[in-house]
Amino acid sequence: MDITPQQTAERLGGDTQIVDVREAAELADGMIPGARHIPLGDLGARLDELDRSRPVIAVCRSGRRSAAAADQLTAAGYSAQTMVGGMLAWRSAGLPTA
Repeated sequence: MDITPQQTAERLGGDTQIVDVREAAELADGMIPGARHIPLGDLGARLDELDRSRPVIAVCRSGRRSAAAADQLTAAGYSAQTMVGGMLAWRSAGLPTA
């Protein structure tokens, strides 16, 4: 299921977990405040870092990798969504980065 950057921003500080699945080199562009960085290639091995009882929003640069991450999370029993347009759309909307 997809979620917009604006909807994601509304959930900041709530019980939603935001997972940034970009590679470390891509983080220089900034991250969503409060997001946890777990590169897509490491996600399967690091699922235990996430709380299965809380929803997850997966984020990447443009939305493709986060869709794969959300599928992987859903298959592992998490309630997961992907942020449409990724960090490109987040920055385009003028939303804050950390």
